[in-house]
Amino acid sequence: MPTMNVSLTPELMQLVQSKVASGMYNNASEFIREAIRNVDGNERLLYELKLARLKEALLPGIAEAEKGVYAEYAHDQLMDDLDREGG
Repeated sequence: MPTMNVSLTPELMQLVQSKVASGMYNNASEFIREAIRNVDGNERLLYELKLARLKEALLPGIAEAEKGVYAEYAHDQLMDDLDREGG
């Protein structure tokens, strides 16, 4: 397996060492690999949640468009509104 050297702050080093010492992980590499997988999974989950919220936000507009009712709404305004709502 390829290796990589990583510099950690003292706080992060302490966290890694405490996880290994707790017995949750056999070594620091095992903990770091799981942490990286978790970051990747969290990013994918966040993407899926944002996509679902966007689709939900678009449903009323799609229904109106199908009825022939149109309104001006800029993409930037939609993104601002979603950001304000916590999206």
